[in-house]
Amino acid sequence: MEFLKAVLDFFLHIDKHLILVTQQYGAWSYGILFAVLFMETGFVVTPFLPGDSLLFAAGSLAALGSFNIWLLLVICISAAFLGDTVNYWIGHFFGEKLFAKDRAFLKKEHLHKAQAFYEKHGALAIVLARFVPIVRTFAPCVAGISKMKYSHFMIYNLIGGVLWVSIFLLAGNFFGNIPFVKHNFELVMVVIVLISVVPITFEFIKAKMEKAKA
Repeated sequence: MEFLKAVLDFFLHIDKHLILVTQQYGAWSYGILFAVLFMETGFVVTPFLPGDSLLFAAGSLAALGSFNIWLLLVICISAAFLGDTVNYWIGHFFGEKLFAKDRAFLKKEHLHKAQAFYEKHGALAIVLARFVPIVRTFAPCVAGISKMKYSHFMIYNLIGGVLWVSIFLLAGNFFGNIPFVKHNFELVMVVIVLISVVPITFEFIKAKMEKAKA
């Protein structure tokens, strides 16, 4: 049980553990990053894994020499694209059965929120959802359930993946080159994690207020 807790803590807070990861696993760190990003975008049961903060942290570490920024871009974009692709086909073939009733990590309210987001923004939702925690995990599944044509989904999936990964990785790489960040990296990572939690907290409070009004 303790081992499982340790593994879960490792993945949930990998953005904060990233320095240790690069020191202990070297080149394997690229594979670990790929796995986390793939799971965060590819499986509807893992929306809690880090995404934005992980990319920013990886970009910052690239500025410090722990990663090659160009290799990171290729690996992370591939993970994001393949993750959403898997999620789309899960929704396409199994979506309605998966959400027939509430389960531990498969809440209908999350699906409905993603559906509303999808209906409001149309196919562009696949791109925009990349920047909204939780919604980005459910949006490709909703596209699959809605039987969105895969050739259209693939284009928006690629555009969204490239934009999302590039913006956060390159932003992290830019700020990672600033002397203050280099000398206070751990403090900066704590701030990044706190900022990444803001959208989720806002959505949670908004949902509670809507329920109270209803």
